[in-house]
Amino acid sequence: MSLKIVVLAKQVPDTRNVGKDAMKADGTINRAALPAIFNPEDLNALEQALRLKDAHPGSTVTILTMGPGRAADIIREGLFRGADNGYLLTDRAFAGADTLATSYALATAIRKIGECDIIIGGRQAIDGDTAQVGPQVAEKLGLTQITYAEEILEVGEGKIKVKRHIDGGVETVEGPLPIVITVNGSATPCRPRNAKLVQKYKHAKTVTEKQQGNLDYTDLYDKRDYLNLTEWSVSDVNGDLVQCGLSGSPTKVKAIQNIVFQAKESKTISDSDRDVEDLIVELLANHTIG
Repeated sequence: MSLKIVVLAKQVPDTRNVGKDAMKADGTINRAALPAIFNPEDLNALEQALRLKDAHPGSTVTILTMGPGRAADIIREGLFRGADNGYLLTDRAFAGADTLATSYALATAIRKIGECDIIIGGRQAIDGDTAQVGPQVAEKLGLTQITYAEEILEVGEGKIKVKRHIDGGVETVEGPLPIVITVNGSATPCRPRNAKLVQKYKHAKTVTEKQQGNLDYTDLYDKRDYLNLTEWSVSDVNGDLVQCGLSGSPTKVKAIQNIVFQAKESKTISDSDRDVEDLIVELLANHTIG
């Protein structure tokens, strides 16, 4: 059986390079000041989707992402690795969204895409670590969900069998299609870019990118429709502005602290009872422990 698969992917700031300009005054992330990468666990999810495509001829993999214009890079990256197409949700009205507003926007986009068998994404994004968006999308669409997936074992007869990695062990569960699945970082890493696909899709652009850029290959977009990446605004997905972006986000950041770890003076102690006792007294006195 062929499958229609939607991969929820996010462009996130590289948290390995967070500096003093990482946050704005309103408590939202200053994405323009940080290097952007494909969210790691979404890559694990993409690999599971591509494996299903390999195993079920005729299946399609669609990338769905929300973000500013540069988030189109995520769609291109997915295409380079084997996805078939993608959609970019981009609108100023989407900006500043928490997980509730994000899941609302993604759910409305999925409804516009149409019927699909599997919606899959990473367990969580490294810029929030909430693990809420996938389950919230499932709830908004009224679909069954399987979280903490490590491997999709089998799909057939309207059902899917998944191995989950949970605290204390592993379990195998079964659920009906259509379904929403979130994937752990412990799942199989995503395959590398395919050189032929890079050559095929390297000029793929959204309408906005084509308007802003100096196009040397204008004629290609008329001849090769697959190079035209779809971008949707709030109105395109029939979204409610009240439920999008900051206005639809009940989560508010009240305060931000930049914690900088600095090397302090060090001391060496022996394993004698006296040295250990003195260390415990010192740690208790400065409230490091106790």
